[in-house]
Amino acid sequence: MNVNESDELIACHECDALFTKRALPTHSKAKCPQCGALLYRAMSGNLDRICAMTLAALITFVIAQAFPIVELDANGLTSETTLIGAIVALWSEQMEIIAVLVFCSTILFPLAELVALLYVLMPLRAGFVPPGFNIVLRTIQFVRPWGMIEVFMLGVLVTLVKMISIARVIPEAALFAFGALTLMVAVVVSFDPRALWDIAARLPQKPKRAARHVRQRS
Repeated sequence: MNVNESDELIACHECDALFTKRALPTHSKAKCPQCGALLYRAMSGNLDRICAMTLAALITFVIAQAFPIVELDANGLTSETTLIGAIVALWSEQMEIIAVLVFCSTILFPLAELVALLYVLMPLRAGFVPPGFNIVLRTIQFVRPWGMIEVFMLGVLVTLVKMISIARVIPEAALFAFGALTLMVAVVVSFDPRALWDIAARLPQKPKRAARHVRQRS
């Protein structure tokens, strides 16, 4: 079996049967004829949906970082902070390692994944493969396990429940943005970026440009 033939084969994850992978019509899926397990889905329909969800998640991410999360009112003293402000406070309290971990898991890695996904999804929708496609996809697979927006949101909710007994808690815009972002990120993470290689294999490496006619000077 040569390399080209092996690239077109897919194994069933239930019964390990091998099948030739073929292009599917929009909104269709291939199932194993032996055990009925799902082999793969057509990507043309999912591409628009995941691209729109990624763009919406990126906009929501910016909103979540720009506004305060909550406002605390204790004994007439009010305080509010953004996620960046909380990280700066951790750093100033000589908890540099925790500050770096929070920054990477809640800001750097999620932002890198969203931007990288848009970088590959938008050109693929336009009909060409962007430069550095393979490196960007490997980067997405590397940073994905380290993005922990949902863990951060769970921690915020637990903290707010405990703070209600000692202070008046007023939710701010970023708290709702983080809630929406958690759901959006869950949808984005459910998308397997490795499937984009199948789409890229059928597209040119660069966008087609209209030919320009250059007149020679006499």
